[in-house]
Amino acid sequence: MISLSGLNTRMGLQLVDATRDRQIEMIRNSAEDRRAIEAFKERIDGVFSVDQLMEDRELYVFTMKAFGLEDQIFGKAMVEKILKSDPDDPKSLVNRLTDPRFREMHEVMGFVDEGKNNLNTFSTSWQNDMVDRYVEQRFENAQAEQNDKIGTVLEFRRKAGEINNWFDVLKDAEISEFMRTALGVPASVAGLDIDKQAELFAAKFDIAKLKDPAELESLERRYVAITDAKAGVQSSANAALALMNAAVATGAGGQFTPITLDISAITGFRSGGY
Repeated sequence: MISLSGLNTRMGLQLVDATRDRQIEMIRNSAEDRRAIEAFKERIDGVFSVDQLMEDRELYVFTMKAFGLEDQIFGKAMVEKILKSDPDDPKSLVNRLTDPRFREMHEVMGFVDEGKNNLNTFSTSWQNDMVDRYVEQRFENAQAEQNDKIGTVLEFRRKAGEINNWFDVLKDAEISEFMRTALGVPASVAGLDIDKQAELFAAKFDIAKLKDPAELESLERRYVAITDAKAGVQSSANAALALMNAAVATGAGGQFTPITLDISAITGFRSGGY
């Protein structure tokens, strides 16, 4: 992975974007990840039940990593119960968990009939989508390990298109933190009743604007500028730019063009009482 050492969030994110394709290719070609991908594609089409998935350690670990659940691999018994849950039963385990990653895994994996059958594993297009999901998550994790704010931005980019209301935001800790920061909402608001939180957010920003790429870019720029300002980072733009140009030159070549942030725009949203 490309080192982000010494760079603030803004410069680090620019470097990540400039080297993204190279890093994705590096992940696909690394010995560990290449073996994991090959094993998944070779054996997943023979998995029709949750029990079969659980019996194959490599496929289970691959699946967990693909959904950003690497930190939950130890909870195998719980994951088995989640995948066997009935999504139409509001009392089922998958519907009682607050972590949206589990619900997403349940939906995408496609196990039905209490985990006895599967709708997806035989599909080549689904397999390819799972590999892409795995690689993307590995890329995102690698950046977040170096700079958690960059990781949050990348997660926001990935999930923004799936957000339809403020409750979709509030059920996700990372996205909630992103929106609170970008909109200037105090962290203390997280302790309020969820309906009150949704009301306060709605007064600050029309959630429908997340369908507008220009609004997404504006929120991202605000988040990055505010987090860097809070961190008190005063890195040298010239030194960072030289580093980025060197990184790009070792890849596809060319010159990196810096993006100027309008820091004054941070105050663009009207303030509210909390």
